[in-house]
Parts: sequence; structure tokens; C-alpha cells
Amino acid sequence: MARGDGRLTTELDPDNPGPRDACGVVGIWAPGEEVSKLTYFGLYALQHRGQEAAGIAVSDGARTVVYKDLGLVAQVFDESTLAPLQGHLAIGHARYSTTGAPTWENSQPTIRSTSTGTAIALAHNGNLVNTADLVKEVDRLGIDMGTTTSDTHLITALLAAHPDESVSSAAERVLPKLRGAFCLVFMDENTLYAARDPQGVHPLVLGRLASGWAVASETAALDTIGAHFVREVEPGELLTIDEHGLRSTRFANPEPKGCLFEYVYLARPDTKLAGRNVYATRVEVGRTLAREYPVEADLVIGVPESGIPAAIGYAEESGIPYGQGFTKNQYVGRTFIQPSQSLRQLGIRLKLNPLVDQIKGKRLVIVDDSIVRGNTQRALVRMLREAGAVEVHIRISSPPVKWPCFYGIDFATRAELIAGSLDTDGIRAQIGADSLGYVSIEGLVRATEQPASRLCMACFDGQYPIELPASDLIGKHLMEAPEAATPGAQRSTEASTQVREGTTA
Repeated sequence: MARGDGRLTTELDPDNPGPRDACGVVGIWAPGEEVSKLTYFGLYALQHRGQEAAGIAVSDGARTVVYKDLGLVAQVFDESTLAPLQGHLAIGHARYSTTGAPTWENSQPTIRSTSTGTAIALAHNGNLVNTADLVKEVDRLGIDMGTTTSDTHLITALLAAHPDESVSSAAERVLPKLRGAFCLVFMDENTLYAARDPQGVHPLVLGRLASGWAVASETAALDTIGAHFVREVEPGELLTIDEHGLRSTRFANPEPKGCLFEYVYLARPDTKLAGRNVYATRVEVGRTLAREYPVEADLVIGVPESGIPAAIGYAEESGIPYGQGFTKNQYVGRTFIQPSQSLRQLGIRLKLNPLVDQIKGKRLVIVDDSIVRGNTQRALVRMLREAGAVEVHIRISSPPVKWPCFYGIDFATRAELIAGSLDTDGIRAQIGADSLGYVSIEGLVRATEQPASRLCMACFDGQYPIELPASDLIGKHLMEAPEAATPGAQRSTEASTQVREGTTA
């Protein structure tokens, strides 16, 4: 019998997961600083972007050491594991798998040595759409990929396939071949590199430390480690950071298409995207919802955590009081105990429990960030009615999610997306609400203060800004056999790998 792993999970209903995050990356170049600990705290700030695995690579100029494992950042690292990670530069990664199974072999940073002994470690946030083409090139070059099945390992292998060139020259050769969303931090023994895809789908920012530089997925991570925000890494830009300072080159012309869903759900509320505070955006979306879908009610409640700012905005605009309707258990973990049909509601109640005295006899507005399959909202509506709510009106701070994402968010397939087959009234009936309203695409875009032409909203409108290959050449498990894609796939080697100069990874 499998045992509960005790790991925290953000899912209200583990059997019906919502949108899964991208990943979080951190890069530090800071001689004289404890770079592994700075990277650890940066990853800790980015834990919301990936909870499957975590890893850090560190170099002292002579060797590169990688430590990684499955689990949350605080589960993988402690004082004893961080102590040996000494050096002047480091990269780190918190993973949610969007290509390749959630196995130890696919955890990051990846590492590979060139034939001349240079070790290249790399961490990736995003998802490539031309993985099949890269597999062909790797095969043509005769590179052994072992048991790894992620697009990140392909990038690392291609960078290491040019031993007669510097890493920066190899990057300028390889990066233009990549299609899709990618925010990369990578390193050799002496230099930190950062690169962002030409569309800039997901965020990547540059910060200044007292004795060096930092790169991270979100500004919140820079704040956490005491780095001063300098600017975003530009779409199509490659940064090189070493003892000679910071240098910038372009490997592609920028065609900005930032992910609109970052504003809705992925990014932390204290992060800034394109200069716009995420919390302020979500509050404004709530105000827009109140104007677009008003209703007479007694109380506005936000579904923790990402629904709360929009709920506050809805209350401010509508004049309906805002209140706490749920108590959230901050410490619940996954469980492998299978409930009977009569106990299935425990999957939700382990996470949220209604405050009956707040709810009983009242007309409620419940604000949530999105509806994917609808199972969670159906359970919440039922729970609120059982607690005595007279009416339950659902308001969603994103438009209907009708299309899957191929750029780094693991939504359900289109067949599983409830908005892919039902209109709004059909969804309302399915979840049992008295009314249902989604914010309009136009309203959401206005709240971001970004031009619509600079945003990717493919999950809402089906318009993919980066061309997709045929359906049989794309997918999370493209590189692996079906049996390797199961959630139960286990790690097959120890948690740490050391790569010394002159050896292979």
C-alpha cells in the first residue's frame, strides 16, 4: 500500500487538477557570497511555479556540482545539502513537468560535459514546440540521451555538442533553432547565461546584487534575495555575466507575446509583469467583473488564494461587503488513501472548510481565477449550499479556458476543458450555481495595461502566436514510451551528481 508523502499540494481536488504552473528558474553570479543559499531562497520564492522537483548547480571555477531531487524546495535542501555547494555562481530550478514525466532523471538543472571537459548546467522554464525536430538533430549528431525525456535535456545536449566553440558561441548557434516558450539560465565553470524566447511568453528578470547579478523568473524572487530590479530580459536576448561584467546580444528579433494567464494565476501577486503589479491587475479584474456581471448579494468571497484580490476588487466596485467564507488548511499534504463515494467531498474539505456563521442565510458571490473541468467549482457550490447559503453566484477572473496551452502551462486536453463543449449557461448548470459570469477578454487585457498585440491569450481564443506542429509531434510525453509517462514513475539513481572538469555528466 502506497503511503502518503506528506508533501503540500495546491490542488483542492487532487483527482481533478487545475492549471499546472510553469517552472521557476534562478541564476546568481556573486563572488564572495553564499550563492547556493541565495539560489535556495530565490527558488523558495518561486515554489508556486513548480512543486515536483528542485535542484541547484554551483561552480567554484574548477568544477560544477549539481544536487537535485523530487519534492519541494524545503524538502530537497537543508543546511547539510547546501553546505557542500560552494562557489561564485549558481543556477536553480523548481519544476512542474510540461515535457517529460515527473521523474528524477528529468529534474533540473540538467548537466552535460563537452568533449573538452567544459561542464554546462541548464535550467528551463517553458515548453518547446519543435521537440521532434530537436530529437532528430540530436540523433543525427549521435548524442546519447540516456533515459532523459525532457526538451531541456535536448537543449543542454546541443549546447555541449560544440566543443570547439565557447558556450556563448554555441548558444548563439543553438538558441535560434528553438521554437516555443523558453526562459533559460545556464552556466559553465565561470560564466552565467540567461536567455528568453523571442516572444517572451513567460517572465525573466535581471537584478543587481551588492557583489554581482541575479536572474529570476519573477521580481518577487529578486525582492526575496535582496536584489535590485534592473529590467526584464528582453525577448530574443542572451545575457552573459562573468568577471568582465554583463554583456547582451540578440539571437532573434523580438516579437512580444507575454502570457495573459500569468496575470490571472501563475505569477505571485507581489510580482511585476511588464511594469504592472500583478495584485493591482487582479483587483482591477474584479472591479471589471462587478461592472460586467453585477448581482444583488450579501457577501463577496474569494477562493484562496488567487481568487482573493479579484474578490476584493468586486466588493469595492459593487459595494457588497467582502468577507472570508472559507478556512484554509495550510498544512494538508497528498494522501494515497482512497475515499469511498460517500467520502469524496473530503478531497475538498481537507483544503477548505466553510465558515457557516458567515455563510448561512446569505446570497454569496464567489470569485475564482478560472474553471478548467468544473469539478472543483461544483464541489464548492455544493459545500456552500450545505452550509446554508441561499444563493451562490460564481464570478471568474479569466475568460473561459477553451484551448490547451503548449507553451508551458499544463492545462487539461481540450476534450476535458468544460468550456470547450459547453456555453456559459451549460457550465452554470453543471456546477449548480445560480449565475455564472466570466470577465471578458477585453476587460482582462485592459487590466494588464498591455496592448492586446503583445499578449498570448491562446488558451482563451485559440490563436497560437508560435506555430504548432502536427498533433502527433507535440505533447508532454512525446519523447517517452507510454509506460514511462505514468505518475508513478520512480527515480532510478541517487539524488546528487557531481561533474568534475574533464568528465562526462
